[in-house]
Amino acid sequence: MSRYPLVLCADDFGLTPAVSAGILQALEAGRLNATGAMTNRPDWQASGRRLAGPPGEPMVGVHLNLTLGAPLGPAPALAPEGVFPGKWAYLRPDPARRREIAAEIARQFDAFQDVMGRAPDFVDGHQHVHMLWGVRDLLLQEAGRRGWAGKVWLRDSTDRPGRIVARGVETTKALALAALGRGFGREAAARGFATNEGFSGVSAFDPRRDFSGDFARYLRAPGARHLVMCHPGFVDAELAALDPVTATREQELAFLLSDAFSERMERAGAFLSGERLRSFTGA
Repeated sequence: MSRYPLVLCADDFGLTPAVSAGILQALEAGRLNATGAMTNRPDWQASGRRLAGPPGEPMVGVHLNLTLGAPLGPAPALAPEGVFPGKWAYLRPDPARRREIAAEIARQFDAFQDVMGRAPDFVDGHQHVHMLWGVRDLLLQEAGRRGWAGKVWLRDSTDRPGRIVARGVETTKALALAALGRGFGREAAARGFATNEGFSGVSAFDPRRDFSGDFARYLRAPGARHLVMCHPGFVDAELAALDPVTATREQELAFLLSDAFSERMERAGAFLSGERLRSFTGA
């Protein structure tokens, strides 16, 4: 069996202290090689310092958040009540909202650099908002303005329909995501940004499901530069009040820390890439 390198990325670092603590435990155990940070969340300042260091392993990125919690600055058109709208508000935002989206992207990038002292390794988005038509061009413009092309990679949350069907996990949801993000990888490449090629990890966040079995299927039909997202963490009162995804976070964390994780990876021929994705992709 041929072996292939994998980027296994935990989303939502900084969401709450308990979520961050769980992700840190998995990183320290060598069961992840990337995590994306929600830099608008209060926990980012404290927990982010535990990740601070030079670029490399683990890869640490901005998990651009425009749908949960509050913006880092005033956004009267986008968030008149002080909290972000749902992701569908970003499909065709009006000019006032576009200006505020652009400003918030810049603020969240600044918040990352304030803690880490450097640019992120990558950028992705909570609920994949970074790929929506009302956001993607603003993201690419801001990242380009900062000189990140060729230095910072971007998550492409789409994959080929045949691969999605072959995995058979949340197929409808994954196909819809691929449709929403169509063309993102091409646009990123045109601006000089590397992306992953191959994506899985779409979940129903149903605690009744066997995550170990789903994870094994995430490893099927890998792309040339495959990325699997996951959502491990512990649960605290802040998370329970803020986000519907709770019990499955602890289930995912328990699996990542178990012998079953190593067995699934070995059986699939997958291993965690020891290189940053920009080198991995040749960008």
